[in-house]
Parts: sequence; structure tokens; C-alpha cells
Amino acid sequence: AEYMGIQSEKMASLGELTAGIAHEIQNPLNFVNNFSEVTAELAEELESELERDDKEEAKAIVSDIRQNLAKITHHGKRADSIVKGMLEHSRTSAGHKEPTDLNKLAGEYLQLAYHGVRAKNKDFNARLVTDFDEQLPKANVAPQEIGRVLINLFNNAFYAIGERQKKAGKDFEALLKLTTGFDHNQVKLTIKDNGSGIPDTIRDKIMQPFFTTKPTGQGTGLGLSLSYDIVVKTHGGKIEVQSVPGEGSEFILFLPLNA
Repeated sequence: AEYMGIQSEKMASLGELTAGIAHEIQNPLNFVNNFSEVTAELAEELESELERDDKEEAKAIVSDIRQNLAKITHHGKRADSIVKGMLEHSRTSAGHKEPTDLNKLAGEYLQLAYHGVRAKNKDFNARLVTDFDEQLPKANVAPQEIGRVLINLFNNAFYAIGERQKKAGKDFEALLKLTTGFDHNQVKLTIKDNGSGIPDTIRDKIMQPFFTTKPTGQGTGLGLSLSYDIVVKTHGGKIEVQSVPGEGSEFILFLPLNA
């Protein structure tokens, strides 16, 4: 049962990630399609101008076509780089550790998680604030595993924000802040939200397997326990939780430089 639960949690986080990746690729593809259509129209105009023997106008259109093709190439390469980046993530065997830029990794997964949530709920909005330590050294971690932890924590934060939004009305400004820092030979990642918070009565239970506060079908209760295992058992780090019910939560990850 536990194995099935873990597989289901992996599939759930994969679903969130896939929605985010699809959204990231959709943007450059929209540009490629739009510029292709415009360029096809320009080609027709060019034919007309050549028939009229208007060389000046024809040259201007050729210049426009050249610019559009440069834009198509640029956005095509952007889509290509997204796919390559994800393939690199998937190739990294789950437990393989490598020097990793956690500013970059956390920033990418924050965007993917946000787009994943918005793909399911178009009305969801939150202000994303990042405060990265630009001098942050690379940490020796398994990027795919830490990525799974981050996706889970971001999704939980967005869920809590959504719950508070339902009660707070239109004046409520949803906020998620991601901060990185370096403290006693450890990288410190802080994810702070102004969501519904965690009641004191259950704060000690949230890392337990199969414990969930979400309605049936919305959570497996394994996200945080898997995250705990990855951070604490696999990487020798720790997770701290601070929360004020009704005001928000803060999850702090500590990851040793050489896990």
C-alpha cells in the first residue's frame, strides 16, 4: 500500500510538472505559429509587389520577412532549450548527486509549479517574490529529488493561498516569497506564503506518511513525508516549519553543501 501511495504521489507531482512544462513550451510555440502566419502573408504581398515591379516595396517586405524568421528561430530555440533542460532532469538518476545551482533550480520549479496550478485554475493568481543570494555556492544534491520537494512545497503553498483566497474576498493579495541564503555551510531555502496556515494541533503530524488535510482525492498524504525523507535521510538536511493559522506558513530547508 505504501509503495502504491508513493507511486501515486510521484505521478501527482509529475502531473503538476507536466502542466507547468506544457505552459512554458506553449509561449514560444505561440510566437512561432504567429510569426509563421504573418510571414506567409508577407510572402503573398511580396509576390504582388514583384508582379508590379515595385522593387523598393519588395525590399522592405524581404527585410520584414528576415526579421520574422529571426524571431521564429529565437523562439524555436527557446522551446528546444526547455525540452533539453527537462530531459537532463529526467536523465539524472533519482539518487545521483551533482553540484547544483539552487537559485536556478528553485526559480525554475517555482515557475513550473505556478503555471501548473494556473493550468488547472485560470482564476488563481499570486504575486511571486524571489530574494536570491547571488553568492550562493553550488550544493552537491540530487536535483531531480530536490525538484520534487520544491514542487510539493510550492503546490502546498498555492493550495493554502487558494483556501484563504476563498474566504478573504477580492481585496486579499496572494503572496509567495522564495528566499535563498547560506548559513553554517548549509544552503537555506525559505518558502513563505500568506495562505490559510497550519493549525497548531496538526503541525507535528504533517510530515507523517498518509496524513493529509486536503479533501479526498486531492492529496495522498505522502508529499511532505517523501519531502522529509529526501531532505533529511537522503541529503542529511532538515526541514523547519513555522505557521500562524489564518496568516500563512514558512517552510525552511537546510541542505548541507556536500550532502
